[in-house]
Amino acid sequence: MPGLTTNGVRRTVLIVVLLLAVLVLQACSRAAPVTQAVAATPAGNAEAALPAPTPPREEDGYVASGPLIVENQVDVTALRSGVISEILVDVGQAVHQGQLLARLDDRQAMAERDAADSKLKSCEANVNDWEAETKLAQADYERAQRMRDAGINTQEELEHARYKLEGSRFEIEKAKRELDSARDALRVADLELQKTRIEAPFDGVVARRYVRAGQTAAAGDRMFWVSAVSPLLVKFTLPERFLSRIKTGDLVYVSSISAGDESHSARVVQMSPVVDPASDSIDLMAKVEGKPGSLRPGMTVNIRMAAAAISSR
Repeated sequence: MPGLTTNGVRRTVLIVVLLLAVLVLQACSRAAPVTQAVAATPAGNAEAALPAPTPPREEDGYVASGPLIVENQVDVTALRSGVISEILVDVGQAVHQGQLLARLDDRQAMAERDAADSKLKSCEANVNDWEAETKLAQADYERAQRMRDAGINTQEELEHARYKLEGSRFEIEKAKRELDSARDALRVADLELQKTRIEAPFDGVVARRYVRAGQTAAAGDRMFWVSAVSPLLVKFTLPERFLSRIKTGDLVYVSSISAGDESHSARVVQMSPVVDPASDSIDLMAKVEGKPGSLRPGMTVNIRMAAAAISSR
């Protein structure tokens, strides 16, 4: 090319080469996203082609929880004040209804009872005396009546015999009222004496002892906590949706964490006829069947119902 030097030609070639290199780099940068997008498409299609995960299966049954209770469980309290003279049982001991658990000092109560008994006997004797006196007065009046009819005595003597008979009858009524009062007083004294005996109200076991011998107890003070051990009952709640699926007499299964794999059948014996609006639940009670095993009153247990039994309703 005329007018160009060798150096000019070289610079021109170098510029052309640089321009070609820039164009090639720009073309590569534009093609890369397309390649990545195209490469990503098969992976996305493969993931979409995988089967959906299987939903978890429904549980075999509904599990509730609740406490084990017994019908008979009370604090035995002192019915009168006094010093505890004797304690005959301790915690863990089985007792029977009417068994003596402890005794209060009964010397004063015994003395009052003896005095009431003596008063009663005196009143009984007084009634007997007046009944005999009345019979005698009745005989005197009948004799005076016959004598008056025969003209032997006067009307005044007859009236005197009649007044004496009526007076004797009044004395009998008075003596009988005193006798009734004496009987009432003896019953009160017997009751006060009975209050010195602390007895078991039912068959069970002594769960707690609150007092010791020599301690002064006031009326109403707790002496023992006596609990029955059977039958065991469990109270629990179920969601409202079970209202039409369970009924009295149905079986449930009771287990406790502390009892390991031990399970007991229980039968529903009570079911609330209403739904608690605060929790949308119903209250139930079931009675544990058979021997209680390691179950004890006060335990919190799990109550399980078979799904097959529920779904069959």
